[in-house]
Amino acid sequence: MGQLAKTVVMVGMMGAGKTAVGTALARVLGVEFRDSDEEIVRAADRSIAEIFERDGETFFRARETEVIARLLRGEPCVLSTGGGAFLSEANRRLIHEAGVSVWLRADLDLLWQRVRHKTTRPLLRTANPRETLRALYVARLPFYAEADLVVDASPEISVEDMAARVVTALKTRPDVLED
Repeated sequence: MGQLAKTVVMVGMMGAGKTAVGTALARVLGVEFRDSDEEIVRAADRSIAEIFERDGETFFRARETEVIARLLRGEPCVLSTGGGAFLSEANRRLIHEAGVSVWLRADLDLLWQRVRHKTTRPLLRTANPRETLRALYVARLPFYAEADLVVDASPEISVEDMAARVVTALKTRPDVLED
């Protein structure tokens, strides 16, 4: 496996597997795994849900951009971002210029199966979380489609096999993995 020349940024909907696949990918590539949401939680000393409730989404998104920019300036790593991070034009530009974005594309049914029992998703704390997820999915697809690479997820593909698929996709980019 070659040396990672730039940060690989995992993007996609909540439940797409950004953290699980990103962790496995980092192991395969021999680099650190970072999570922008975890970095924000650590800096704020409160959960994402608490940040949303106390300070609002606008405040959270500003911190998210700061964290992504800082991590992109550091050693190349695998970076998992929150589901909404790639909606920001500033974030997309930062990621495209300094890293490579990988959209883990999963269909709505798979996403729902993965997130429906989680209580850690502030955007799904609604009267009809399935419909909320569907609306988010439809609204976000055009943004995710701007990712540099796309890797499709499905229920029968293991996390390790997804990581291997991401490596295959990364090998199509000579600027990402160096010999």
